[in-house]
Amino acid sequence: MADKLIDLADLNLSEEELFAPVDHDDLASEKITAPRYSYWHSVFRVFFKKKINIIILSLLAVVLVFTYIYPAVIHYDAEVDPFINLMDSTAKHLSPATAMDKFGHNIHWILGAGASGQSTFDAIWYGSSISVTLALVCALINMTVGVAIGAVWGFSKKIDMFMTEVYNIIGNVPYVLLISVIVLIMSASFWSMVFALTITGWIGIAYFIRTQVIIIRDREYNLASRCLGTPLRRIATKNILPFMTSVIVTMAATEIPSYISYEVFLSYIGMGLKDMSLGKIIESAQSAMQTPGWEIEFWAPVAIASIITVVLYVVGQNLGDASDPRTHM
Repeated sequence: MADKLIDLADLNLSEEELFAPVDHDDLASEKITAPRYSYWHSVFRVFFKKKINIIILSLLAVVLVFTYIYPAVIHYDAEVDPFINLMDSTAKHLSPATAMDKFGHNIHWILGAGASGQSTFDAIWYGSSISVTLALVCALINMTVGVAIGAVWGFSKKIDMFMTEVYNIIGNVPYVLLISVIVLIMSASFWSMVFALTITGWIGIAYFIRTQVIIIRDREYNLASRCLGTPLRRIATKNILPFMTSVIVTMAATEIPSYISYEVFLSYIGMGLKDMSLGKIIESAQSAMQTPGWEIEFWAPVAIASIITVVLYVVGQNLGDASDPRTHM
């Protein structure tokens, strides 16, 4: 069916209005109208979109408050407070109810008293500050070194041949055994433990990053950059690493809890820190694990250590998922 013709007179417009020339701007015609995009704004928008993430993040905030702020507020002294009731035989190995009846109903005694009459609650959170700080320092060092070396490792074939042999040698040495030997040779201090956990801890991260770089290094935009003479360092930092943000965040989510676990395990077998960390508290309370009425002295620090590691892991994993640009649609 033919289209119906329109009578221009029906439009009630003059000839000037109907046939007025329109200005043409070449620059304006090249502009593309699109919503503004901010990567990190989109990351946090996706992250906070899930209510479970808000709950977990709130729990993490509570953990960090008790880990760092609570010991500072009560002015906990690791050399005095654990032995303040040492001479009082009636203050040792008390259940929460008994401890509150003896010392008063306050937060210090909600987990009872330990072998020296010390507050189990206060000791656990002071120990948590040491363990969490150790994990954060080790994760920062290993992630920084591992990501930087892994990015170059994946691009350079000469470095790849050398580093692969280094990885094959070091990777076959049991990590816990290596840490134990280093701690035995050096004094079991905070920084010696950091050294033991980071001297080879970065190489597994670097190998993983190297594998990811190899997967994406030969894509068209990277080949174009290399043909244009872009330095290798700039390609790695501008073209590769930003693309792998979600992978790096996810790795960090697994690294931080793992160092807490290493510290707790080494202290449990008697090779950990001399300081009163979570592992040291658990190791000191081994005898209470099977003693009727004393079990809370052992299971309380175990529970707190588990809560801290799980919360850190879940927050990191969910943040890593939100860091993937494919979830920003």
